[in-house]
Amino acid sequence: MPSSVPSFAELLGRCERSAVHLELRDSYASTDRFEAWKRGERIDWEDRASWWHPYDQLITDTVVRGVAIRRARVVSEPVSDYIRWEHYVTRANVTAGEEVRWLPRRWTTSIALPGNDFWLFDGTLLRVHHFSGDGVVVEDEITAHPEAVKLCFAAFEAVWERAIPHDLYEI
Repeated sequence: MPSSVPSFAELLGRCERSAVHLELRDSYASTDRFEAWKRGERIDWEDRASWWHPYDQLITDTVVRGVAIRRARVVSEPVSDYIRWEHYVTRANVTAGEEVRWLPRRWTTSIALPGNDFWLFDGTLLRVHHFSGDGVVVEDEITAHPEAVKLCFAAFEAVWERAIPHDLYEI
């Protein structure tokens, strides 16, 4: 049965001004790339063809259209190995055109945070990620519910304001 949830590419394609992503977990489901990194394998950043993915091109194409893409990650410190790896591979996100910031979780006590990671498109439409306990995406939910949008917009902006730009955040 086909999913009624539009793909990320479709949602980003409809976006006109901004797309923001808030990540709240200290780990997600393991990937081959993460496992390779744990074994000591590193990306040859000079060989762009070896690491540039369709996601990166989608981001670049969207930014070229004039859409600002921002990602904020709330992280526990000391960081998990997964977050250490994410910090390492975030170079690809930044190269593609995302602005990325990191916020230590201890700095969030006075911020009302939603219970789930999300993307917010043009400040009006949410794609909420629901994860299992081990970090596997169980479901993505699309909503324009005004209270959810308001909370997520406010949470993202509060996190963004306090967060440390990627190039300044040291692990």
